[in-house]
Amino acid sequence: MVRAQRHALRATWGVLASAPLTCGWLAILLMTTIIGRTVSPAELDRILGERSTNLHNLTTDPVHVLFTSLFWIDGAFWLPYLVSFCVFHIPAERWLGSLRWLAVGLSAHILATFVSEGLLGLAIHDGVADESMVNVLDVGVSYFLAGIVGVLTYRIARPWCWVYLGGVLAVYGLPLIVAFDFTAIGHFTSVLIGLAWYPMARRRGVPPWNPKVTLSRVTRWCATGIRRRART
Repeated sequence: MVRAQRHALRATWGVLASAPLTCGWLAILLMTTIIGRTVSPAELDRILGERSTNLHNLTTDPVHVLFTSLFWIDGAFWLPYLVSFCVFHIPAERWLGSLRWLAVGLSAHILATFVSEGLLGLAIHDGVADESMVNVLDVGVSYFLAGIVGVLTYRIARPWCWVYLGGVLAVYGLPLIVAFDFTAIGHFTSVLIGLAWYPMARRRGVPPWNPKVTLSRVTRWCATGIRRRART
């Protein structure tokens, strides 16, 4: 039991040390989520409104909202973000390194925000969208995440990377067809930005991850455990 606990602690520390920015970001999101649960709905709307990357805020204080919007999740639950960060962000930061991971994510977050909000501004100017959309609530980590999801295509061995890429394009491309809106444009743009980081990803020199090999190892580990239990 003690040995298992030590192994778990070493594994946890290994994750924290290899992906410090992701883990620190998760901790901040947990704190802001707790704050969002403790304040009144009106106060939460005020807090999120001041950090929203909408047209009004982007024209008055773009640096502030582009930075602070990354640390709030619109009053949503934190646990799904824990799962998505473990599945996508932690492997990406460990593979790319913290600074490269940050460069990919921030480029997707910033550029996709300006693309989607710029198109929204044109729609408002042409009378296609209502003028009240200049103050729409838009905070969260989804554009950053979509960029990382895109660049992770290059972490996976062939032919599995094509399967993964097809799934990514389907998940982020379908909303453009079913419910075309500016958030869907932003998400798809973020994926394309992540894919555009191929030259940097190619130079990492790390062997690609092969899901088939991992599945074989897990299967052997499970079979070994079952045989050991049968002997005892």
